[in-house]
Amino acid sequence: MKQALFALCMILTSTLAGAADKIPAHPQIEVVTDEGTFRLELATKEAPLTVEHFLELVDSGFYNGLIFHRVISGFMVQTGGYTPGFKPKEDEKRLINESGNAMSNIRGSVAMARTNDPHSANSQFFINLADNSRLDPQKSPVQGRWGYTVFGYVVAGMDVVDKIAAVETAPQGEHADAPIIPIVIKSMSQVVD
Repeated sequence: MKQALFALCMILTSTLAGAADKIPAHPQIEVVTDEGTFRLELATKEAPLTVEHFLELVDSGFYNGLIFHRVISGFMVQTGGYTPGFKPKEDEKRLINESGNAMSNIRGSVAMARTNDPHSANSQFFINLADNSRLDPQKSPVQGRWGYTVFGYVVAGMDVVDKIAAVETAPQGEHADAPIIPIVIKSMSQVVD
């Protein structure tokens, strides 16, 4: 059993190292929306698997045309899973949860959305509008739990994110906090200096 666990740890370590070697240390993403433009900076060292997958989605144009489908003022704005009209769009890949990376869900941080399964994140992500440390992992032998993987920060245009957060929302189908007027991502692309 110990040998199998050691082998798994070695595979995971080499996978993490390989992912971090493939991409820049701090790639930046420009997000152009109906409400304006903001910029993300990603943390390759802290969340290598998440950043690698996110960049693959950005580079493929996956996010272009998607909407912010969940907007909760004072909490977060979420996107990455629906086209206008709430038609689902998801990537098939599921990510290993990297929430134990010492990055916290503070205002302006970008984190992966997921279901109750800690390893279910794929394309949806959210931007924290406040310090939401309750979304961080809880390290406790009794009440320990996985958190939501933070993998970057808004480094420019947080006023645009706040503008998105201020729109009027209402229940729409299974979505309780959806903008009444859709906010569309026109494009997401890596910034090349």
